[in-house]
Amino acid sequence: MTTTQLQHAHIDWNEQGQPLSAEFADVYFSKQSGLDESRYVFIQHNQLTERFQQLDNSTPFVVAETGFGTGLNFLACWQHFLQQAPEHARLHFISVEKHPLHAADLQLALTLWPELEPLSAQLLQQYLIIQPGYQHFIFQQGRVCLTLLIGEASEQLSQLDAQVDAWFLDGFAPSKNPDMWSDALFSQLARLAKPQTTLATFTSAGFVRRGLQAAGFSMQRHPGFGHKREMLSGVFSGSHTASWAAPWFARPTQPSNPEKHAVIIGAGISGCASAYSLAIRGWRVTLIERNPHIAQEASGNPQGVLYLKLSAHQTNLTQLILAGFGFSRRLLTHWSENPHFDCCGLLQLAYNAKEQQRQPQLAAAFNPEFLRPLTAPQASELAGVPLAMGALFYPESGWIQPAELCRLLIEHENIKLLTKQQVTHLNYQHQQWHIQGEHGCIAQAPIVIIANANAAKDFSQTASLPIKPIHGQVTSVPATQASRALKTVLSAEGYIAPQHENQHCLGASFDFQRTDTQLSSLEQQGNLHLLHDISASLHQKLNAHNLNPEQLEGHAALRCTGPDHMPIVGPVADIQELKLRYSALGKDARAKLHAPCPWYPGLYVNTAHGSRGMITAPLAGEMLAAWINNETQVLPRTLLEACHPNRFAIKVLMRKKPYYEQVEGAV
Repeated sequence: MTTTQLQHAHIDWNEQGQPLSAEFADVYFSKQSGLDESRYVFIQHNQLTERFQQLDNSTPFVVAETGFGTGLNFLACWQHFLQQAPEHARLHFISVEKHPLHAADLQLALTLWPELEPLSAQLLQQYLIIQPGYQHFIFQQGRVCLTLLIGEASEQLSQLDAQVDAWFLDGFAPSKNPDMWSDALFSQLARLAKPQTTLATFTSAGFVRRGLQAAGFSMQRHPGFGHKREMLSGVFSGSHTASWAAPWFARPTQPSNPEKHAVIIGAGISGCASAYSLAIRGWRVTLIERNPHIAQEASGNPQGVLYLKLSAHQTNLTQLILAGFGFSRRLLTHWSENPHFDCCGLLQLAYNAKEQQRQPQLAAAFNPEFLRPLTAPQASELAGVPLAMGALFYPESGWIQPAELCRLLIEHENIKLLTKQQVTHLNYQHQQWHIQGEHGCIAQAPIVIIANANAAKDFSQTASLPIKPIHGQVTSVPATQASRALKTVLSAEGYIAPQHENQHCLGASFDFQRTDTQLSSLEQQGNLHLLHDISASLHQKLNAHNLNPEQLEGHAALRCTGPDHMPIVGPVADIQELKLRYSALGKDARAKLHAPCPWYPGLYVNTAHGSRGMITAPLAGEMLAAWINNETQVLPRTLLEACHPNRFAIKVLMRKKPYYEQVEGAV
């Protein structure tokens, strides 16, 4: 069984307090001076001083590295970038690491470099939820990004969509870890390079030099650092061999209009996250909302839970949830003192036989610092209230107030909010999208993101998306002195969060028949029953048996979901034209077609996050910004395609029947 179990680095420490790899019996950096070695080998021999000084504010400079280790090269590069680059330039650092350090080991290693402390403190603050796959970090209000790829180097890089400006090759010595210096890896370096991409490495091993030359790099020897006699640097001078890639998943050509202005329709979590990701890249954003205030519909719950429904296998959904949860959790560190967020942990209760069977499988598939199984007494102690069953504990989870997160995301000088504006249709004329409302044109821009959940079907361009509304309702229950003892989120068939502003939020109902947003006393009563099933003691502490459902406050809204439970994020195509252009897939699903996809120019969608919007929507905003700004993508290609709007039409062509009929029990 493939699991998501993470293999951390095993560290030995020498007498000088320097970390050594127990797996590879090698040092992480020069015993003489690791920081000076990083500057000499990687910064000097990639000519980063001159290149940073010449940067503009268009797309970020991309550095990619093999071997993240202690993060020393990243921090040295970040520091040099801040010292040399113009104020509005940006840096995107990509690093691949098979055995990441535990946070405690990383913190101890970085104490060796006090001059880097202002930067290493920021890295350590966000060094959370490190799991196999891609993890994305934002620093310096978006000026610096880190994408950390956890896993085998060639495998992870083969899924990367990027164009690299400079390579740092810093794996353990070829004699200690030859897999890090393979022809397969060198091929990936070349695939991700462009003309004049540079490369530097501490090693001068002959097979490394010859392998890089065969991949298309012109290599040179230089004096090495410290006791090392020689090192290598190179420039990519090869040519790329074009290989077939599905054109319906390709990057669309961006409109030629140089104006960096985007309109986003919908100011829930999807729209606000998309606005944030563009704004920190220097884009001007007009955010349009039909309600008087932001986050009034599915993002309007008083408390949203960072809930992870995972599989013990590496399914697409599990990989997306892990990446999204990590990114959302790191994002919250930017506002760590905000009283409307509480990363208090979450207890997923083993409330029935199926859950009791599933939880040991999950515990075996993940590391204990990410989730761990607890007995009923252990869970009760953590929760602060008696529980009748064991649970899985997610220590980094918790609850957030969605409207507050949305407010913080759009609190940026580049974002303009327009409320009480109902968009009726979209017209494209003269390289501009004209956003039409009931009383004429509301705004226009070369880029539009549709992020208004189920209302995306109201536009002709996205009417074919197979999205469905699901009615949901949460109930607010007044906190009591006894109920304030609850310290963690409790989740079973429903959930309850610790009190916030003298209320507990509990729920949530799922009604597949209703399409209204009216509060229902029956659903209020149902939520109270869910509470009893979670904890009879807490039900009693809240005097829930005496509460009148009709007098309780709550929030009802329509979630937006797709048939495969994955969000719908990406560029939008003319589906009727797409079906005609790729009709040959109906006869041969493996046909390699080359015709370019009929994209609507500059049109994107971010929707169908279901009940996971707090986890998946912020990362989706980064995905869209990477497409729009022609940047490195923050997720592997398999996940980008699993979220892509075109996946439905292509599967219909291949299978010749409507998509909802292909997914049993689709919701």
